[in-house]
Amino acid sequence: MSIDFARELREGTKKAHTMAENTGFVSCFLKGVVDQSSYRLLIADLYFVYSAMEEEILRLCDLDHPIISSIYFPELNRKKALEEDLFFFYGSNWHSEVKPTESAKKYVDRIQEIAKESPELLIGHHYTRYIGDLSGGQILKSIAKKALNLSENGGLSFYNFPLVKDEKLFKQKYSQTLNTLEIDQPMVSSIVDEANNAFKYNMNIFQELEGNLISAIGKVLFRMLTDRKRRGSTE
Repeated sequence: MSIDFARELREGTKKAHTMAENTGFVSCFLKGVVDQSSYRLLIADLYFVYSAMEEEILRLCDLDHPIISSIYFPELNRKKALEEDLFFFYGSNWHSEVKPTESAKKYVDRIQEIAKESPELLIGHHYTRYIGDLSGGQILKSIAKKALNLSENGGLSFYNFPLVKDEKLFKQKYSQTLNTLEIDQPMVSSIVDEANNAFKYNMNIFQELEGNLISAIGKVLFRMLTDRKRRGSTE
């Protein structure tokens, strides 16, 4: 009996997906409440996560790993796009400016660990990040553009997939690829578990960044109250 891996992955991560969307940081982001300081920290964290994932996937492709080679789509790669955004937000010296948060470090460690011990589990992270970015990318791009007062020329490369000409067709192709992988039901279940694990790592990043966002909002409110008091004392 054939396995509808794509469906199992989609259905098996619905709850985690909803939980991730309901974290304070993402909820604020979706409402357009985001400051540049928190946003660029997110971009930096994603840079380290994607660098690790793409490095491991390319290494496994070079070794002709039958499963990982099948799900490697270079048009999804995000490292270069994130480098462009980091240059925009941090300047030409961004390499020495950025460092991963503790949550991002743990995420990177997990990616490197499973890449060596059970490479097939990388599919869980691949699906969670890349397909998530592709699916919601344009919405998040519009929100970030408006909230941070950005133009099309800088800071938004992460959301651009110029080599994916038709998002719907590509996702169909991706699902078909998943369903043709030669993996058994126990491995499918393990990959679904790892995809849920990937959501947890992402939520940990969001929660760590949430503190920065709350601090930034607090500073804005404090300045507003201070300015109001000053205006009141001179009237």
